[in-house]
Amino acid sequence: MTVEGSTIKSRIKNLLRSPSIKLRRNKPRNNKENLANKVTLEKVLGITTSGNRGLACDPRSGLVAYPAGCVVVLLNPKKNKQHHILNSSRKTITTLSFSPDGKYLVTGESGHMPAVRVWEVAERTQVAELQEHKYGVSCVAFSPNSKYIVSVGYQHDMIVNVWAWKKNVVVAANKVSSKVTAVSFSEDSSYFVTAGNRHVKFWYLDHTKSSKVNATLPLLGRSGLLGELRNNFFSDVACGKGRKAESTFCITSSGLLCEFNEKRLLDKWVELRTSLATSLSVTEELVFCGCADGTVRAFSPTNLHFVCTLPRPHSLGTDIATVTEASHLFSYKLDTRFPDTVALTYDPTNRWLSCVYNDHSLYVWDTRDLRKVGKVYSALYHSACVWSVEVYPEVADGEQACLSPGSFLTCSSDNTIRLWNTDGHSTTFSRNVISNDLQKIIYMDNNTTALLDTDCTGTGNTEKADPQTSENRSGIRTMCVSPDGQHLASGDRTGTLRIHELRSMEEILKVEAHDAEILCLEYSKPETGLKLLATASRDRLIHVLDAEQDYALLQTLDEHSSSITAVRFAANEGKVRMISCGADKSIYFRTAQKTSEGTEFTRTHHIVRKTTLYDMDVDPTRKYAAISCQDRCIRIFNISNGKQKKLYKGSQGEDGTLVKVQTDPSGLYVATSCSDKNLSIFDFYSGECVATMFGHSEIVTGMKFTNDCKHLISVSGDSCIFVWRLNPELTINMRQRLSELKQKGKPVQKTPSHKPATLSTKRGAYSSPARVTLSSDSDKEVEEDGIEEEEEEGPDEVSLHISSGSSTSEETGITDDRYGSQRKVKKVSPGPVLP
Repeated sequence: MTVEGSTIKSRIKNLLRSPSIKLRRNKPRNNKENLANKVTLEKVLGITTSGNRGLACDPRSGLVAYPAGCVVVLLNPKKNKQHHILNSSRKTITTLSFSPDGKYLVTGESGHMPAVRVWEVAERTQVAELQEHKYGVSCVAFSPNSKYIVSVGYQHDMIVNVWAWKKNVVVAANKVSSKVTAVSFSEDSSYFVTAGNRHVKFWYLDHTKSSKVNATLPLLGRSGLLGELRNNFFSDVACGKGRKAESTFCITSSGLLCEFNEKRLLDKWVELRTSLATSLSVTEELVFCGCADGTVRAFSPTNLHFVCTLPRPHSLGTDIATVTEASHLFSYKLDTRFPDTVALTYDPTNRWLSCVYNDHSLYVWDTRDLRKVGKVYSALYHSACVWSVEVYPEVADGEQACLSPGSFLTCSSDNTIRLWNTDGHSTTFSRNVISNDLQKIIYMDNNTTALLDTDCTGTGNTEKADPQTSENRSGIRTMCVSPDGQHLASGDRTGTLRIHELRSMEEILKVEAHDAEILCLEYSKPETGLKLLATASRDRLIHVLDAEQDYALLQTLDEHSSSITAVRFAANEGKVRMISCGADKSIYFRTAQKTSEGTEFTRTHHIVRKTTLYDMDVDPTRKYAAISCQDRCIRIFNISNGKQKKLYKGSQGEDGTLVKVQTDPSGLYVATSCSDKNLSIFDFYSGECVATMFGHSEIVTGMKFTNDCKHLISVSGDSCIFVWRLNPELTINMRQRLSELKQKGKPVQKTPSHKPATLSTKRGAYSSPARVTLSSDSDKEVEEDGIEEEEEEGPDEVSLHISSGSSTSEETGITDDRYGSQRKVKKVSPGPVLP
């Protein structure tokens, strides 16, 4: 039905022109931009290069580019400075390449409908977005005349595109049936070569220059004549330069360096004497070949004669804290193992060769004099999913710190715990020659296999295994530093608990505490007056250990019916509390009591919600527990009475679940990580979003604010650690709030209370009878700090407020006190069955 004089089309047009509609559409976009500007990526400690296609060097400036999740790191090796390009599509960067003049960088990505993007390097802004691939871009390259970009899709994509990128048009395209892992342009831009599984193909561009037709032309391709090597996997290709411009060099994964002549004929080859060859870099004077066991061999391009072998990087399992002089790096022991070389790129201006190895280390070698090759720069990062991050606490007066201020620790599936300090002012360890940021690696065993990323050996597997479902169940899953800064507790994926003394970095305890992976560890804070360690696991048990008595077991709690995702201690209203939540959608609030056997925790409240509870943090005032939930909400509970006080959205997106929640040292803000890989910071009391971040390519598994309130550190399944610099406005607000809390005399994490909480004895702990009440939204109270109670409704949301001092017999309705008296109480219906 239409109004007279109008059509549906015209009405829709008028509606779209309406200023109110425009206003509504533009406002959130501007707001999103403002939120993204509140936090800046300052440092990336990680690298996700999976082959030669993921490493590039600007031939003019010497900048080295490599991917770290959804971020391109632009490294200046001379100055040890990083700049970053963040991929706004939030898709993983798989490949990148500089233009010949260094002005532009082209990237390819994975995921559904991936784009080839061109970035201006100086401004770090996107200047072109080229979309034709469907499943992922395996490699990209600029032509030497900068007119064209070639992009090759993943194996299922099977497309080779040649772009006139400034016009955003595909000038030529064709299909390819093999897995392609490398592409290289000839020096005169007339052809390019692709290499991969049983595949070397020459593609010619001559006909595209003369054609004035706007339609995409079929790309002309001719296979290389491989002869008896036709069944090899060709892991990399590079066209010759200078006098050898008509030759093309290839490397096979089995360890052969091959040369094709101008007629595409495999002319000659030489054995590299290695079990695996991955990468190639060709200059006018040398051909560098990246091989297994940290080996890089150099050959002459004119006759393929061997020239030299470059120095190897550190050996696997090296204690980097002891490598304080360059001579230590090259003093190899017998039977040591080295990481494999994954990628090479050459800087012709400085004559430096950058190498990436499959333990996620990066070295830049000075090759001006091949008889005396020196190291310009090196860095070493986690090689697998990073599960947790801990900031070293500010220790109380009178206690001696074991680590430098600003230090933080991370643990990973690579079975290591690593100590970092990005300030450059470490007083704990002497400066080592391998890394500027990494201070120490704690290896959990002598098995070096876990230190290698088997997915980045240059054989073209760019799709990584999910860290959560991977069959390889090794690695450290969680950790916690004791509040006095003396001990580090860590739990692994097999249920083993380890305690390290941080002063000596020695393991002082190792016990098989659980039958499944330990998901959470928590030390009690000084204000509780106790030194306890709680360990929670996928086996549904919580162990409470006495840290003062050599971690003797005090109590085991088995109330949860599924994995326990978080456990926290809090001193609250003169009592010591322990709160735990889990995948059974339950939250248990417990209070500590003194018994003849020692300290024991007894349940006071049991809350059940509709949604899985993934993480929890207690705010510094110790009044509230913030819980991240499967429905992307943050639920805030009063620790004293177990009542839900507030609920608000913890993610800007409409997908995924809230995985982690973390309050800042002042309790003013709460940071969340969502399974859509985005991070957000919210006002703890109002629920207003104050900042958003993105850049990780896998789920963010841990976050921590630094003690100085200047940074947020995030770690992820993509093996990277991101250090985010917070807007000064946020830092000022946090510091102001910290000083206010100190003045009020409220206990804060950083200033432990001198009055420890007292434990009530078990007799007389609670005199009120047990009561079971359904949640309702009838009780609304506003507290002095402005958090309003917001109870949720729902037939299956039951809050069980149970006083531990009494037990109820449902059949008789009689409450039997521990003091012997008996009273009639109203019989309560059990309500719906809990899931």
